[in-house]
Amino acid sequence: MRIRRILAAVIATAALAGLGLTGAATAAATAQGAASYVTPSQCKQGGGTPDLTDNLCKGGTHNGERID
Repeated sequence: MRIRRILAAVIATAALAGLGLTGAATAAATAQGAASYVTPSQCKQGGGTPDLTDNLCKGGTHNGERID
């Protein structure tokens, strides 16, 4: 019975630590501000309009991202 409680506590701690690490990795990747490129079809699928004169996706989920 005691071993079950200890094992449950270890599993819960590991699960919470894993969530913390993935959150930190996401924050670090976002903070770097890597250039984001989408294709014209990805822009359209996201609800935007590819503006090929400015090479930007306008509107939708990829608004303002460069078109490659």
